[in-house]
Amino acid sequence: MQGPRRKIAQALLYELVAILFVSPMIAWWFGESMVYSGTLAILLSLIAMAWNVLFNALFERWEARQARRTRNLRRRLLHAAGFEGGLAIILVPVMAWWLDIDALTALLADLGLLVFFFFYAFVFQWAFDLAFGVPVSASGRESRNG
Repeated sequence: MQGPRRKIAQALLYELVAILFVSPMIAWWFGESMVYSGTLAILLSLIAMAWNVLFNALFERWEARQARRTRNLRRRLLHAAGFEGGLAIILVPVMAWWLDIDALTALLADLGLLVFFFFYAFVFQWAFDLAFGVPVSASGRESRNG
């Protein structure tokens, strides 16, 4: 699977599975209902999906210009760290506002999510590549459909 279909499937699958993990974590950490926590998880997911599409497009553009066009361990770790680091910058203010907590508490909560998502992103991307194949940017072959 390549091109826009790959990016859409990747983002939707990633976020749907993430919501199933994040909703109960937020409910437990902050003593909120699953509905309230689930709504926040969906909001965070919508933000993350937009970031996912943007980040992956930029990452694949960078990746296509590299001499070695394979997704080795180092590149997968770079991908996960870049994605999660950028997302944390966006989500901390949202979490502080939604949960009515101070910025430091939101940052600590986001760091907890960051640790979880660092490993989740790594495993998810690897599994996604195994299931659907790596993108052209990492395969060393040219795309016929853009």
